[in-house]
Amino acid sequence: MRNQVHPMWRWINVILLAAGSLIILSPIWWMIATSLKSMEEIMGTPTFIPKEWHFENYIETWNAAPFSTYAVNSLTITIIAVIANVFVNAFIAYGFAKLDFRGKKLWFLIVLGTMMIPGFVTLIPQYVLFAKLHLLNTYYPLILPAFFGSAFNIFLLRQFFMGIPTSYIEAARMEGASHFYIFRKIGLPLVTPALATVAIFTFNGVWNDFLGPLLYINDENLYTLQIGLQVFKERSSTQWNYMMAGSLMVLLPVIILFFSFQRYFIEGSNITGQTSADK
Repeated sequence: MRNQVHPMWRWINVILLAAGSLIILSPIWWMIATSLKSMEEIMGTPTFIPKEWHFENYIETWNAAPFSTYAVNSLTITIIAVIANVFVNAFIAYGFAKLDFRGKKLWFLIVLGTMMIPGFVTLIPQYVLFAKLHLLNTYYPLILPAFFGSAFNIFLLRQFFMGIPTSYIEAARMEGASHFYIFRKIGLPLVTPALATVAIFTFNGVWNDFLGPLLYINDENLYTLQIGLQVFKERSSTQWNYMMAGSLMVLLPVIILFFSFQRYFIEGSNITGQTSADK
């Protein structure tokens, strides 16, 4: 019989978690409060709650720079990268999990080995490569890497595919199904939590990417939100309410995506841990 936790300890846990949440969320609230203040109030005595709520700051910020163009650019790059990352990594992971071919363990170790290479090491070779291909000042350098897989995502998805009973694959093969059909109709639906996790990680990474667009994009009409926000900061460095409003608008899609798929994300993390432990 399990020992029941004393109610006092439950309340202590709740209080500690609530206090920790307040500490973590306080910077976000400060950003929201600052974005709704006037400059006079910001330069005065600091307050956590605005005395006057200036919701027009968001409209003025959005109109002060071509944020609509920046948002479309970021969304285009992010959607393509998410779709490519999810499908390509899942396809590779299925092969490592359910197919037998010569040198499979060696190739998988090589894939995992790439995780030890710092990203900054490949910056210059990658830039030279895209320059030789005349792809600078385009979105190709930001999109094409998503079509070549990610070691972490491959490992994550492989753990899920290994949890699928082999009998499912064998039964489908006996019915004449191809591996691609099995991957599409059986594999992908059974690893939905992992796919959602990869999608969230990819969206967050691509949406918040600053260095990539800074290196490859020179045309202001092609700027993403991260670069556009930096340009806006340089043009209105003293308008802290506008800066906080712009930062919050850039951050909002990531927050919405996480809470929308939070159930899949948590489920994916739990199953991954269980699968790793079982192995």
